[in-house]
Parts: sequence; C-alpha cells; structure tokens
Amino acid sequence: MAEGNHTVVTKFILLGFTDNLKLQVLLFTVFLLIYLLTVVGNLGLIVLIQINSKLHTPMYFFISNLSFLDVSYSTIIIPSTLMTLVAETKVISYTTCTAQLFLFCIAVTGECYLLAVMAYDRFIAICNPLLYPVIMSRRFCILLVCMSYFMSCVNATIQTLFIFHLSFCNSIIDHFFCDVPPILKLSCSDTYITDLVHFTCATVLIISTILLILISYICIGITIYKLKSAKGRCKAFSTCASHLTVVAIFYGTGSFMYLRPSSKYSMEYDKIISVFYTLAIPMLNPVIYSLRNKEVKEALRRTVTSLYCSL
Repeated sequence: MAEGNHTVVTKFILLGFTDNLKLQVLLFTVFLLIYLLTVVGNLGLIVLIQINSKLHTPMYFFISNLSFLDVSYSTIIIPSTLMTLVAETKVISYTTCTAQLFLFCIAVTGECYLLAVMAYDRFIAICNPLLYPVIMSRRFCILLVCMSYFMSCVNATIQTLFIFHLSFCNSIIDHFFCDVPPILKLSCSDTYITDLVHFTCATVLIISTILLILISYICIGITIYKLKSAKGRCKAFSTCASHLTVVAIFYGTGSFMYLRPSSKYSMEYDKIISVFYTLAIPMLNPVIYSLRNKEVKEALRRTVTSLYCSL
C-alpha cells in the first residue's frame, strides 16, 4: 500500500545472525540451552527466596524482582531469536514488533532502576544499620519496586511512541529482535527528534541510576574504611560484591549499546553485544548472586538437605 513515496509497513523481516545452516543449528542449540538455564536459575532463585524465611529481607526481595525481570526480557527476546535460526520466513508483524520493543524497554529500564534501588538498600544497611529496619520497611520496599516499574513504563511508552510514529521505507531489520537502533535505520522520516528523544532517555536513565549507585558506594566505601575490624570490613564488602559485579557487567554493555548516535551503530558488533546483555547476563545473574553469597548458598544447602530427607 503506497502512501506518497513511502510504503506502509505491516510486517518486518528479521535477518538474524547467519544463513549458514550448520551455524544456525549450533546457535539454536546454544541459545535454547542459555534460555533454559536462565529460566531455571532465576525462577529457582525466586522460589529459594520465597521458601526460606531467613531470606525474607529487603535485599532478597529486590533480588527476586531482578530475577523476574531477567526471565521476562529473556522470554521477550528468545522466541524471535530462535525463529530467525529455524524459520524459512523470518517475519514478525508490525504489532508484535511494537509490543516486543515496548516490553523489552520496560524490562531493561526496570533492571536499571532496581540496581540503583539495591545500591541504596546496601547504603542504608551498612551506613545506617540501626535505622535499617525502620527505613527499609516492607511498605517502602514495595513502593520502590512499584516506582521502578512505573518509571519503566513511562520510558517505554515515550520511546515506543516516538519510534513507531515514523514512516518506514524498508522492512528488513538487520538484527535478531526489534531493538531501537536497527528499527531507526529503516525510517524514511527525519529521525533527528526521535534520535534525540532516545539518546536523552537513555542518558537520563543510565546517568541518574549510575550516580545513585556511585554516591551510595562512595558512602559505603567511607564507612567500610572507618571500620577497625578487618573481619567487619570483609563482611561489609561481601554483601556488596555480587551487586557490584552485576552493575559493572550490565551498565558496561548497556552504555556501549545506547549512549551513541544512531549513525555510529554497527549492526554486526551490536548483535554480539545484544546477545551478551539479553541472553548471557540474565543467565549469569543468579549464578553471581548464588556463588558470591553465603546466605543463598546456605539456604540452598538447607533446602536440598530438607528435600533429600523427605524422600
């Protein structure tokens, strides 16, 4: 259907990774395995936290929500990724593409806010331990999580509206899912305003949350430095180590992906980075929180022992 010199696009074609059949089979197997590990790892962590009363604390409440988001945005991305590797016609409808981008924006933005909230939680726990139970009440924790989801929905709505009001002169997306950079490359319209909105939203999101994380950890570092006991320092730092690891990995890849003008994007490199932060990071997060956290390992040991004894 023609509209002026443009075509009204009703569907998109995802190019995916490669046309090599053997490589497609290998990637399909690897990605499916990663997804299964992601689901098992994150849902397992959520269940472990729910059934162990000792883990019913603000920190693990936030970790549960983080695991939920990890499962969510992997589930949003994986179907189209696997489809590009096995289907002859790699078509995704306009509506499905819009929904995928919108939901993905919510999940990724929510993860940014949750990581910032978790840094604030660690700040209160280490710098104001006596006031911690009062400040980080269950009601306040729920409010923080709800605000994170609300701000994520606002960000996703703004970005999706600005992107999909554009006219598209091409329907071939050189990517394995509907992400902002490859979709913008298809537009026949002037994308200056949309580019500016996207860059501004990403910059405000990343810088504001990173600032909160940095300020929290500067205060934490000062407090730990003042501790006279080496054992106390080690214990205080160990409660932050897992979170710092996740923050470094997540923000490192996210900043590389989204804090650039659209003209600077290289789809081949971006596909590799996208695989890392959409598939690998959600799989690694429960591993990081399990292996680097004595309380989680102890809760897992108790649960496994209890199940074994009940057989």
